[in-house]
Amino acid sequence: MAETGAPSLPQSPPPHTPVARAERFVWLTARVLEQHLFSHHFRGGAADPVETALDAYRNEDGGYGHALEPDLRGPVSQPLHTAHALRVLDAVGRCAGQRVERICRYLTSVSTADGALPAIHPSQRGYPTAPFVPVVDDPPSALLATGPVVGLLHRNEVWHAWLFRATDFCWQAVESLEESHPYEIEAAVAFLDSAPDRPRAEAAADRLGRLVRAHRLAALDPDDLDAYPVSPGYAPGEHHFPYDYARTPHSLARAWFTDDEMARSLDHLAAQQQEDGGWPVRWRQWAPAPALEARPLVTVEALRTLRSHGRPVG
Repeated sequence: MAETGAPSLPQSPPPHTPVARAERFVWLTARVLEQHLFSHHFRGGAADPVETALDAYRNEDGGYGHALEPDLRGPVSQPLHTAHALRVLDAVGRCAGQRVERICRYLTSVSTADGALPAIHPSQRGYPTAPFVPVVDDPPSALLATGPVVGLLHRNEVWHAWLFRATDFCWQAVESLEESHPYEIEAAVAFLDSAPDRPRAEAAADRLGRLVRAHRLAALDPDDLDAYPVSPGYAPGEHHFPYDYARTPHSLARAWFTDDEMARSLDHLAAQQQEDGGWPVRWRQWAPAPALEARPLVTVEALRTLRSHGRPVG
C-alpha cells in the first residue's frame, strides 16, 4: 500500500486492561478536557490539546469558571475552578509563564484580608450551586482552597507577591490543626509536599499523620469499613484511604502508613473499577450532570494514582 504521509496513531492497549476499559468509558462520557487528559497520560498525547480545551473555561480576569468544577455552575471565576485549572496545567507540565501570572493576579483579586483564598467567592451568588456549598458575603480564608494552590505554585517554582502571605497563612493553618477532616488534611498535604522549608514541612506532616491515625481519618482496612467513622457532612460511605493522602510514593503522607496498609488500599482502589470501565464518585452528588462530569476525571486520577505507586494498569 502506498504511503499517505498521515501520522501514525498511538498503539491501543490490550482490550481488557484497566486502561483500555477506562478509555472506552472516557470516550463515551467525558468532556473534551478529560478526553485530552486521558490521551496525554495514557496514550502519549500532546499537552497542547489539553491547554486548548482548558482555555474554554478561562475568563478575562485570569480565573476559571463555566462549571470546570461541576458543583459550581455559571460563568464566573472561582478559586475552586482556578485550582482545578492549575492541577491540569501542572499535570501536563505547563504551570508557568503568562498564563500562571494571570492566574496569580486573579488569586490576588479574590483573596481575603489575610491574603488567602475563600472556598467560594460571593460572585457565585445567583448561579446554580450545589445545595451543600454555602455562598456567603464575607467568606473566611480556607486551607481547603489555599493549600493545594500554594503547593502547586511552589512545586513549579512560581514566584509571585501573592505567595508570601498565602504561604504564611498555610503554615499557620496547618500547624494549628487539632481537629480536622480528610479533605482539609489532604489540602494540608498538598501544601506540605511542596513547601520550600522542608524540615518544617516534615515536622508538620509527622504531626498530621499522628492526628489522622488517632482520629481514624484513614480507612486502613477496606474489609472492615464500619470500623472507620465518616466525617460529619460527608456522604454515606465517603471513606478516605491511604492513597487519598499519599497520591504518590514521594508524598510526605506515605510515611503515615505501613507497606501493608498502602497495598491494601491500592488493591481496594483497583477493585473499584466498574463494569463500564469508570470509577465511582464517592462524594455527595446533587444533580445527574455534575456526577456524570466528575466520573471521567475520577477515573483518570484513579489510574494515575495506581500507576504512580507501581501498579500495572495496562
